[in-house]
Amino acid sequence: MTGSPPFSGVLFGAAYYAEYQPAGTLDRDLDLMVEAGFTVIRVGESVWSTWEPREGEFDLEWMQPVLDGAHARGIGVILGTPTYAIPPWLQKLHPEIAAEVPTGQRIGWGARQEMDQAQPAYRFYAERVSRKILTRYADHPAIIGFQVDNEPGNVLPHNDSTFQAFVAWLRRKYGTTSRLNEEWGLVYWSHRIQEWAELWRPDGNLMPQYQLEWRRFQSTQATELIAWQADMVREYAREGQFVTTCISYMRDQVADDQLAASLDVTAGNPYYKMQDGLDATFEVPREERWWHTGVWALFQWGDRAYSTAGAQYLVTETNAQSIGGSWQNHTPYPGQIKQAALALLARGGRMVEYWHWHTLHFGVETYWGGVLPHSQKPGRIYREVAALGKTLKSLGSSLDSYEPDADALILWSMDTKWSWNFYPPLSRADGSPDPDSYTKIFDSFYRGAFESGLQLRVQHVADFLKADPAELAVRYPVLFAPALYVVETEVLDRLVAYAAAGGHLVAGVRTGYGDELARARMAVAPDRIGEPAGISYDEYSNITTLGVHGDGIELEAGAAATEWVDLLEIDGAETVVSFAKNEIGAGAALTTRAHGAGRISYLATVPNPELSRSVAAWLDVPTAASAWGVDRTVTVQTGTSGDVRIAFVANWTGQPVSVTPPAAIRDLETGATHAAGSSLLLEPRAAHVFEVSTDPTGSVAPSTERI
Repeated sequence: MTGSPPFSGVLFGAAYYAEYQPAGTLDRDLDLMVEAGFTVIRVGESVWSTWEPREGEFDLEWMQPVLDGAHARGIGVILGTPTYAIPPWLQKLHPEIAAEVPTGQRIGWGARQEMDQAQPAYRFYAERVSRKILTRYADHPAIIGFQVDNEPGNVLPHNDSTFQAFVAWLRRKYGTTSRLNEEWGLVYWSHRIQEWAELWRPDGNLMPQYQLEWRRFQSTQATELIAWQADMVREYAREGQFVTTCISYMRDQVADDQLAASLDVTAGNPYYKMQDGLDATFEVPREERWWHTGVWALFQWGDRAYSTAGAQYLVTETNAQSIGGSWQNHTPYPGQIKQAALALLARGGRMVEYWHWHTLHFGVETYWGGVLPHSQKPGRIYREVAALGKTLKSLGSSLDSYEPDADALILWSMDTKWSWNFYPPLSRADGSPDPDSYTKIFDSFYRGAFESGLQLRVQHVADFLKADPAELAVRYPVLFAPALYVVETEVLDRLVAYAAAGGHLVAGVRTGYGDELARARMAVAPDRIGEPAGISYDEYSNITTLGVHGDGIELEAGAAATEWVDLLEIDGAETVVSFAKNEIGAGAALTTRAHGAGRISYLATVPNPELSRSVAAWLDVPTAASAWGVDRTVTVQTGTSGDVRIAFVANWTGQPVSVTPPAAIRDLETGATHAAGSSLLLEPRAAHVFEVSTDPTGSVAPSTERI
């Protein structure tokens, strides 16, 4: 059901919690929002105990002035159901709804999402409060859409009811214990079961097949919760109002493509490291999983959000200033607020909402900076946000049918990610297993391609299975398949078919090694891909770092192999990159071979950024970045909106940079025009949106204005 947003223009605003504010600030806040160009606010999703302070006692009227005030000023409202943070009276009345992680050990109260959301008692009260709110406000003219719940899937409950539901799910899927024993290999370590009641709890489990299915089942719980609430809301929603939820893509229970299937539009919450974290000349360690650190990581979030439904998305929460703990204060450099917003629009965003309007004076998120500082007096952040509001207003409806370009496809495997959270191939520096092994390998491919100027389309494996390989080969000249370990044979065969149809398949380590249940395949590796690729291997090794050298390919200084090597045997492939001399016998690092009308290349390691960029450059795909004559300090992201070509251009450094547009352009914000081939100066941390002429004669008059 998920598709493009059902409105025109780019929505702009913030989460707004009048209930957190002192009395008398509402009109001031809303007036300041109008001055900043806000067109939307999100309300109501975090305060069940305000909506229902005591069991069965509802206070609904406090929201009326907020909705009336917003409507009077032309600001739309997204109304949230407050189901993710339960009130203390419910904790006392039904303590059994507390989530257990692990079994028998309840999560303590005092945070949020501490409950098992499948518990019948929880569902009863969540439905009751939601229906009360919807009955009262769904018809209010300010409301343009609804957000159900908030960042679902925060925990993996181990409650008995959840476990019994898991057993029932397995019975429906496998039918008999005999089949389960066979498929999971439960002869190992004497784990064969004769009755379903003999299945052990997940807490002490070490069986990879069990763990993968446990994670798959857990994802159905978050998906069902959102679908249940979405169906409820639609009983009240009028035509034109949309239903969504805000996705945190790192949540353990979330399979984003499945979760969003019941929604009208995808929405999510990107948080990113500011300052040097958005400077292309700095290498900033990724300190927290939920922070996106690096220019490439911000764009990757946008591509992940677009991949959820293959359509435009909403940004329901993002940085206004520093985000994190009281010890993590990284307020943006001037210009970075606009840069980040336009980056997300460049990859398919249609709304930018900040979390949040006013910086809190209490609570764990006291130092999650809002548009207004603690003083509540508008400062630099407000002024930059307001300037962005003018920019977005100037865009009008130009992005209504915008589709970002993609030079290459990169496949995303949620199953592999889940499997490797538990049973990873890589280790941390201290030798412990690295649960982020999948994202580490995926990121190594994405980053190198992005920093080489390629625009990428992320695609879920399930969506890849629905596509025609020949059509994909025409649309995407390169397809990256990093670390497709948990994978069906049909997927591997379709990858080969894509190459045969004329595409260039670039496969990475562990691809084709496991099957759909994370069992090692009884085949020469990499299964199905190896023979047409002209390679095979039966040995592999963890490593720290190995040097590499190019065989007819230019490598960046510092290019190296990290983490892992496959010891390839060559049978018809050409070696493009080789490992430096080593004692483990690793020879070819990158191979390639023609197959049908296309080719298959295999990268036998986890590349560092220098090697990954070198490989991407070797692919020799024409890009918008190369057409504009820029290096990786400037991003050029392009797309089409109707018959109009759009280019988002940004300078991710603190120094001015000159670029050369390959066609005549018009700045959609200022109206300034520039001729093809002219020298254009981008100021430090500048970001712009251009309409690009498709007239080969260059019909747009030149301008000498500085940008």
